[in-house]
Amino acid sequence: MQENRDFHKREKKIILRLETPIILSTRLTLSDQELLSAYLREGELSYLGDLFQRHSEMVYYVCLRYFKESERSKDAVMHIFEELIEKVKKQEIQDFPRWLYVVSKNHCLMELRRQKNKTEIVTDNFVEFGVNLHQEESYQDREDQLLQLEACIAQLVEKQKQSIQLFYIEQKCYMEVSEITGYSMNEVKSFIQNGKRNLKNCMERARHE
Repeated sequence: MQENRDFHKREKKIILRLETPIILSTRLTLSDQELLSAYLREGELSYLGDLFQRHSEMVYYVCLRYFKESERSKDAVMHIFEELIEKVKKQEIQDFPRWLYVVSKNHCLMELRRQKNKTEIVTDNFVEFGVNLHQEESYQDREDQLLQLEACIAQLVEKQKQSIQLFYIEQKCYMEVSEITGYSMNEVKSFIQNGKRNLKNCMERARHE
């Protein structure tokens, strides 16, 4: 028991020393949503830095769970923060901690999949799963969900599949998807919306099978 307590104390000290590109400030009274809105409105990186700092310990432990290496996990925290600088501008985020957990989990899975030469699938926002950040058993389930998501994407009609892959996986904007595919903007939005709904339905069916 004493060894476990000492381990957690050491890990907490590591978190505090993470060399992340985070700019600290005194905006402690602002909510997560207020900090996020301020960053999106003003483009000031310190807002995003303050927001990320609040949840960096969670990000670290998610990474540590997958990589099993402290240094690699700390590096991943830095990379995830760098990804957020642009990623938060492209998605409507209602629950930042939950969204950040998904981003962190996907980052780790993609890194592990690169080692195995597997296809990378990003699921930051277009399929939402119920996540309880306080129940570790739910973390393991998400790998199975990602694999099921790949299967569901493969079942989409071609127009929806192409639009979903370009918009969510390759992070293209509506205009870029339209230019690449030749579909109109309204068609692109419709294909993405319908594809998103079909993916959710597919995932729901898979859960009950």
